[in-house]
Amino acid sequence: MNALAQVPQDFLFALGTLRKAQCRSELRLDEIPAPARLAPYAVALGAEVFSPTAATRQVPVHGPAAKAFAKSQAGSPSSEDEDELATGRFILLYDPDGSALWEGEFRIVTYIRAQMDAEMGNDSMLGSVAWTWLVEALEHRSAPYRAAGGTATRILSESFGTLAERPDTIDIELRASWTPDGADVQSHLEAWSDMVCTFAGLPPLPPGVTGLPNRRRN
Repeated sequence: MNALAQVPQDFLFALGTLRKAQCRSELRLDEIPAPARLAPYAVALGAEVFSPTAATRQVPVHGPAAKAFAKSQAGSPSSEDEDELATGRFILLYDPDGSALWEGEFRIVTYIRAQMDAEMGNDSMLGSVAWTWLVEALEHRSAPYRAAGGTATRILSESFGTLAERPDTIDIELRASWTPDGADVQSHLEAWSDMVCTFAGLPPLPPGVTGLPNRRRN
């Protein structure tokens, strides 16, 4: 029997809506192995946001990217290498029997991590701001959801000994999950892609402008 014939139609439909998502061009999105123990059916995507190229350059609004942009604008030579600004994972879970904890049959689980500049990283409200970015992204994309929850963590990295010359860094991690209202999850992936770009310090797209579909790196 064809393996696809054994996959529930609702999950196949959800996968189809993911493929239609118009994610921002700064986002490099690839399928990664999905966790096997969280639900009978799952799909996972990994994302990275790199510093904008000349063709897609926008002025970063915060974080190391903003400082690097200001430095290059002042006449300092910029590196040919792309810097990773943020990384994340998007996991769609499906249990045909439903889950009381999820309040539904589907559940979206996400992870985002990005480096902040010292001023923003030391702000006591950073965790609340990170959660606000998530809520606003879902609302902006009109992605209906319920039973949302998450944890924001600030990570201070200090180097010592032979690595003492490395500058201290502050990262923000957001681990969150929510239940979409139905199997159409296109807007949820698009909202999450906006979120990752916000964490990376990239400004939102102007009203009426849709991000280009992402393309896989060779």
